[in-house]
Amino acid sequence: MICIAPSILSADFSMLGQAAADMERFGADILHIDVMDGHFVPNLTIGPVVVKSLRRWASLPFDVHLMISRPLDYVEVFAKAGADVISFHPEAESDVRETINKIKECGAKPALAIKPATPAKEIFPYLDDIYMVLVMTVEPGFGGQSFMSDMVGKISEVKAEIDRRGLGVNIEVDGGISPDTAPLVAKAGANWLVAGSAIFNAPSPKEMIEKMRRAAESVS
Repeated sequence: MICIAPSILSADFSMLGQAAADMERFGADILHIDVMDGHFVPNLTIGPVVVKSLRRWASLPFDVHLMISRPLDYVEVFAKAGADVISFHPEAESDVRETINKIKECGAKPALAIKPATPAKEIFPYLDDIYMVLVMTVEPGFGGQSFMSDMVGKISEVKAEIDRRGLGVNIEVDGGISPDTAPLVAKAGANWLVAGSAIFNAPSPKEMIEKMRRAAESVS
């Protein structure tokens, strides 16, 4: 099943609550929330207080992507704020296994995210213990970047390993996703598609969500 996850990073930050409510009303499956600390990536975004506030506006699952140096230190506060899925990077400073376990202890679902330069095999030792793999199809930090087509092979590699082990791990992609690139990543094995500017800058975000879903489902 293809899930469309609008990225709140591309919304008008003066109207985040309304944007979250609109995405639910427009048929989105998930709300993707990027958390950046200005250290792990060169940008600053939002913290748990904002996530807690957004929770009052939408009942969609919250997919919180921690692009921060020490994710372990913030797992509990984001889980309490309303995160349903928490993804973090093995490239960060926190112990990967400990962070996965902490996410589970806090009642959320753990996911691992990998930057474009990180080999897929880096997350293979943890596949049995996570809910999802997030393959970044742009360099993390800023929205509106161009899709990196060479990441399609990495998606296929992750999918092949998941299938080899008979696991039900989801594969999410984030970066440059549009109706043109959605079929490429879906055919490679991705089933969670994050899209920011393509949805929020569209004349009709609702129609864009539907168009992106149809494009991905045409090949999946």
